[in-house]
Amino acid sequence: MESIQPLLVQAQAATRSVKTLPDEQKQQLLLQLADRIVAHTADIVAENKKDLDKMSDQDPKKDRLLLNASRIQQLADSLKDIAQLPDPANQLLVERTLDNGLQVQKRTAPLGVVGVIYESRPNVTLDVAALCIKSGNVAVLRGGTDAFHTNIILVKLIKEVLEAFKVDVNAVQLLPVDRALIGEMLTAVKYIDIIIPRGSQQLIDYVRANSKVPVIETGAGVCHTYVEKTADIEMASKVITNAKVSRPSVCNALDTVLVDEQAAPGLLRLLADSLQDYDVEIFADDVSYNMLEALEYPYLIHATPADFGREFLDFKCSVKVVNGVDEALQHIQEYSSKHSEAIISKDTAISERFLNEVDAAAVYVNASTRFTDGGVFGLGAEIGISTQKLHARGPFALEKLVTEKWFVRGDGQVR
Repeated sequence: MESIQPLLVQAQAATRSVKTLPDEQKQQLLLQLADRIVAHTADIVAENKKDLDKMSDQDPKKDRLLLNASRIQQLADSLKDIAQLPDPANQLLVERTLDNGLQVQKRTAPLGVVGVIYESRPNVTLDVAALCIKSGNVAVLRGGTDAFHTNIILVKLIKEVLEAFKVDVNAVQLLPVDRALIGEMLTAVKYIDIIIPRGSQQLIDYVRANSKVPVIETGAGVCHTYVEKTADIEMASKVITNAKVSRPSVCNALDTVLVDEQAAPGLLRLLADSLQDYDVEIFADDVSYNMLEALEYPYLIHATPADFGREFLDFKCSVKVVNGVDEALQHIQEYSSKHSEAIISKDTAISERFLNEVDAAAVYVNASTRFTDGGVFGLGAEIGISTQKLHARGPFALEKLVTEKWFVRGDGQVR
């Protein structure tokens, strides 16, 4: 394909069909889509296997790519949850009558055409499509080559359900994976209202630098957990281990442990046991390296400056010993991607200071950063975690897929 313009023209035309769909029909459409993907589990798994076979077992993105019966059922359950959420569009925000008799309303309205560029996460295909349909938007999807076959069958099933409900099937468009066409998508200001990159920092940086369409950044997370000197170190060890190993390839997984020098000996002794069970490579500063070496930790590497501020997306993390909360806050300010940050502490005053001073979309006290998720926060599925401050921050879910629109009714007023 030499140009995606015909697809974008079709997508823009489809906005009229989807934004006028009554909420009850949106609900039924998403519920039928949930049933349909479960009914086609074997077909989806077969197509997904074609993509998995192309990827190395050592690639940490392989877990993101995998779809099995359990994960497909989870996706179906998520679709059902989205179906039951309140429609965020056409909500009355302001209503007043001006002195000249004009009746003025401000209502929420769909964004229009939402473009999403993402990598090896086929669940994004269903999540974005469902969230856009529910909010009255059109979804233009540019998935990665890693999930090529999986995305094709998922969009095929989505279009079958759209057609069954007499909704323009171009309300969900899957663009070709040809990289030469990305530039056209990023400059399609006439057809796309917003672009959301979801994936690596490299992808996000590229979209931000080259897009003429407004961008909402999601995805990259450099997440710290600071263990303050009063912390319950057994709790800290459990929280850190969960944040690192439960699913290391996702953006809310832990990347760096900051530990107060008074808590370091006890904490590192516990972490040496728990992280060793998962073969976690630790990139340690000089102080923590000496402690872990004395504990005979087998997967130990001297940290370089590049290992701080690094999103590992793997069974790897960095460790640094700090002298008090001020040094910890300074480190986080310098290296955080403003995604999710945590403190483990018994000191309420220091914890509150951490909550108030750390600049991130989600800040935790005595809990794992792995909770940063739209579904966990009660928002339903999400497009991603926004790390910026305009329009949306944190889980970018259904509630943020709208803008505002003014409705003004008069009877001949002039100014």
